Amino acid sequence: MKSALLFLLISLSLSSAFASEKPIQTGSVVVLPVTGPVSEAQFFFLRRVLKNAESVAAAALILNMDTPGGDLKATEKIVQMLGKSPIPTYTYVNTNAGSAGALIALGTKKIFMAPVSAIGAAAPVAGSGQEIPETMNAKIVSYYSGYFRSVAQKNGYHAELVDGFMNLDKEVKIGNEIINPKGALLTLSAQEATRAIGGGPLLASGIAKDLADLATQCGLPADKLVSTEPSGFETLAQWITVLAPFLLLGGVLGAYLELKAPGFGVPGILSAICFLLFFGGHYIAGLTGFEMLALFAMGVVFIVLELVFFPGVVVMALGGTVMILVSLFLAMADFYPAQPLHFSYDFFLTPMLNFSIAILLACIFIGLLSRFLPSLPLFRKLSLASKLEAGPSLADTLSDTGEITAIAVGDHGSALTALRPSGRAQIGQDHFDVLTEGDFVPAGTPIQVLKIMGQKIIVGQKTPSIH
Repeated sequence: MKSALLFLLISLSLSSAFASEKPIQTGSVVVLPVTGPVSEAQFFFLRRVLKNAESVAAAALILNMDTPGGDLKATEKIVQMLGKSPIPTYTYVNTNAGSAGALIALGTKKIFMAPVSAIGAAAPVAGSGQEIPETMNAKIVSYYSGYFRSVAQKNGYHAELVDGFMNLDKEVKIGNEIINPKGALLTLSAQEATRAIGGGPLLASGIAKDLADLATQCGLPADKLVSTEPSGFETLAQWITVLAPFLLLGGVLGAYLELKAPGFGVPGILSAICFLLFFGGHYIAGLTGFEMLALFAMGVVFIVLELVFFPGVVVMALGGTVMILVSLFLAMADFYPAQPLHFSYDFFLTPMLNFSIAILLACIFIGLLSRFLPSLPLFRKLSLASKLEAGPSLADTLSDTGEITAIAVGDHGSALTALRPSGRAQIGQDHFDVLTEGDFVPAGTPIQVLKIMGQKIIVGQKTPSIH
């Protein structure tokens, strides 16, 4: 049970650590930095903050952008995420929205530029920075330019600008005016992006000297600006989500070994660490909140209560198990607090795949451990079966009505194993399976029979007599 207590203590510490982040409240204008290369880790950070903002009904999100570009797949994920959110989104180009940054900006409702800033030049390149082979480049440009044109149109921008950003082979023309000639990638300065064309701005809604100025121009409360920062663990979270099946496996095997060798402690601690890494990584990745960790902890508490205080009350352990399974599943499912919950193939795919891998491997390893664990030197001394002599058949100690007749209330004996609260004890000359009333009784402790309930023998530590 020490490992369960350790899990709860570390859970509270983890919650306190992340609770120390700057609070996002109802009506807050949340500022999310998009700095450096766009990556999967940055997507994790943006998703986590966006879900927090949705859960408290924040007033708006502002992407404070200074990026040269980055991963195109992560860019697509960020744009999809922003497009589904009911919270109004803005981009402040401060001072560079190059490549992927320009495409992300198109995924927000309004774009504002710093006085000295630029946006554009989004041609795909290989991860090493080299040019992509011609045929592959044509396919990538064709697909993503089409995708981001639809994003631009949805948010009220000139879709033709996407071709200018991404495609060297297209001339960009809006109305009768040529914005960018064929053979060059389009990059716009702050003044060019905000100039009027066709009854509206070419791209950006205005120039703002800082975030407070942007908020004022958009009618947002400048005094409610809340800045957020990445935790620094987003890259680690990326690996944790990939390794989720193995963390689940480690948690299950650790719990199994702790039950097989109670009191050893190390397997239970490893189990707690695996589950905490699982929940912590998925929280940082923006997949879950503390409510799933709380549900898991509650399930652990229910199981511990059943084992320690209410042995035999199966409903408590069953309820705790259901809580644990639900919390693990939902921790891997990507849903947003302010958006309708859609049960789709994509929603179930990752949790079911991770669960399937973990359960399959757990069954294999538990089967092997059940076969070889008793013979391992490390665990042999902890195995109850190897330390106990054979006792009489239980049938020899029962009456015709199923009552135990070989012993009576008040009889004395000693604990052969640690009672947690169940274990083995010698009473008289016979060995019995016994239960305490929730107390922990070390092996070798003198005991006495308190109650006999059918085939259950309830014992407690022997009360010393006074002479």
